[in-house]
Amino acid sequence: MRATDAYGDLLRMDRSIVTTREAATRWRVEQRTAGRRLRTMEEAGFVRRLRRGLWALRPGVEPFVLPPYLTAPFPAYVSFWSALAHHEMIEQVPSQISVASLDRTRRISTSLGDYAIHHLAPEVFRGFEGSQEGGYVAVPEKAVFDLVYVRAVAGRRAYFPELSLPSDFDPARTEEWIARIASARLRTLVDRRMCEVLA
Repeated sequence: MRATDAYGDLLRMDRSIVTTREAATRWRVEQRTAGRRLRTMEEAGFVRRLRRGLWALRPGVEPFVLPPYLTAPFPAYVSFWSALAHHEMIEQVPSQISVASLDRTRRISTSLGDYAIHHLAPEVFRGFEGSQEGGYVAVPEKAVFDLVYVRAVAGRRAYFPELSLPSDFDPARTEEWIARIASARLRTLVDRRMCEVLA
């Protein structure tokens, strides 16, 4: 199969990112063969290697699209400082992309940049918008909550020296997520620290 035909076949999957395994299944070849074919396609400028076994079908893929593929099979969305910068609530652009996920906490390096994965409990994994093609991002209230929450879990305070809340910021939304926290002690701590932040 020619590289152009193989690339066209992958595009018909209507996805921005694929794994080597998915490409192998699509082409009905062994994974090793699919890997070689993808490397040839990368040399031709059709695809971009993001990390081992993960490929962008469009070289200009947006970094916010990548998190669910990094944490699969666990879901993920962009949050914390990255979401605050996205919503123009802080001026400084973070050097890494911060991600909320049901996956374990860890750091992952890719050709699009470095990603900091932060684990959230299932009961507070919500409060984001977007799509598979554009990426999923926390709403402003959830980005603030997520920061306060993960810092509280780690026994630390969250500081927002340059935070600018949008005019439609709704503190009641943060109260909904606080109420979902299973641990009464953690719930009280997050509630107290959220009040300090929003004051």
